[in-house]
Amino acid sequence: MSIPLEAGGSFCPGSHDYKKSTYPRFRDAADGLKFGDTLGRQAQGRGILLTADGGRYEGTLFGAEGIGEGELVFTTGMMGYQESLTDPSFAGQVLTFTYPLIGNYGIHINRSESSSVWPRGVVVRHAMKDPDHRDSVATVNDFLRLHNIPGIEDVDTREITRNVRELGTVLCVFGPLEQEETLKTRLKNLTSPELEDLVDLVSINEAVILNAGDEDDIGRKKPRLAALDCGIKFNILRSLCQHFEVIWCPPDIPFARLTDEYHIDALFCSNGPGDPAHPGKATAARDTLAMAVKLGYPVMGICLGHQLMGLASGLKTYKMRYGHRGANQPVVDLVTGKVQITSQNHGFAVADPEAGMLAAHPSGATSPDTINQHGEAVKVRYINANDRTVEGLDVTGKPCFTVQFHPEACPGPHDAENLFVRFREIVDTHLEAD
Repeated sequence: MSIPLEAGGSFCPGSHDYKKSTYPRFRDAADGLKFGDTLGRQAQGRGILLTADGGRYEGTLFGAEGIGEGELVFTTGMMGYQESLTDPSFAGQVLTFTYPLIGNYGIHINRSESSSVWPRGVVVRHAMKDPDHRDSVATVNDFLRLHNIPGIEDVDTREITRNVRELGTVLCVFGPLEQEETLKTRLKNLTSPELEDLVDLVSINEAVILNAGDEDDIGRKKPRLAALDCGIKFNILRSLCQHFEVIWCPPDIPFARLTDEYHIDALFCSNGPGDPAHPGKATAARDTLAMAVKLGYPVMGICLGHQLMGLASGLKTYKMRYGHRGANQPVVDLVTGKVQITSQNHGFAVADPEAGMLAAHPSGATSPDTINQHGEAVKVRYINANDRTVEGLDVTGKPCFTVQFHPEACPGPHDAENLFVRFREIVDTHLEAD
């Protein structure tokens, strides 16, 4: 079920000043702390985390009461925990933070990447109880309670990370220690969240124009861009609004509606959770991407949008051993030779046309064979400097490119933010040629 848009919050992508704007405003995940929303019941006591490979980790429960379960993954960022918790790409997963101190600067209004917290459980070494920042409105504990998400702390996150790196991502469950036998049964019956249509879970269900009639710095009307929401991060929308008049769209919006009703100049496809080959709304977005390329529209994709472009181009996608999640991934531009340090969050990758599946999960999970839906050749533009996995594609002879990493960088470095400028230049050139 797609999420409805909630108006009246602190997220205002069309404006740099969320407190003073006539543009549409939407709920930020932290707004409930300001509006006095009811918090979930406080989790207390000892807890136990069990993993499908036989791992057993005792700790202390925090956040909301309940059972945490899903695919166990880790992220390496030293900051940006609020952004990570609210990143829709973590839907269906239990998120482990490798950095030992989480919550030291609290939770802030208008700093989330969506309207909710998406991991189904959170694992940390230590959750700070007394954050120190002038703009903090709550602790991580209360933030999780606001969204009814359970957490467990005082566990050895280093050991968990080592096991995931060696064995690959695994299913897990955690909850009260006294319910260990019940949790074992629950883990035995747990199925992969990738079987669910997670894109449908995290995407909007209606289109909305974010900055209607907006002009650039020299008084030109900005080109009109449709942004397909497969689990889009808020800062992507902010970044796009700097360069385009943005229509925030559901992933399954008909392409004919984008052209006939909204008269778009370009198309963007966002990040999102789950398997890019899932037959649900991810596939609907893939079909729209293919049609846009086929008809010559400028197209940009990030993360899941990149993987969907790979599938639309006849390439395969596959599950990675433990993915890339963090703000420290080096990426090589094969055209310029430059290396950029990037922010990433993905558990699937596009198979290299020559080298195949690199850093693959032991399960060997991969997409079915596909055809090239748009008929154009693609070439690898970016690769990961650590494991050589594909990090970006250019569509040969077309105004279209995709990247696996996150140029909006929330959290993360800003090395790649110029890619939004590159896309605007591509769109301008395309429109001038017409």
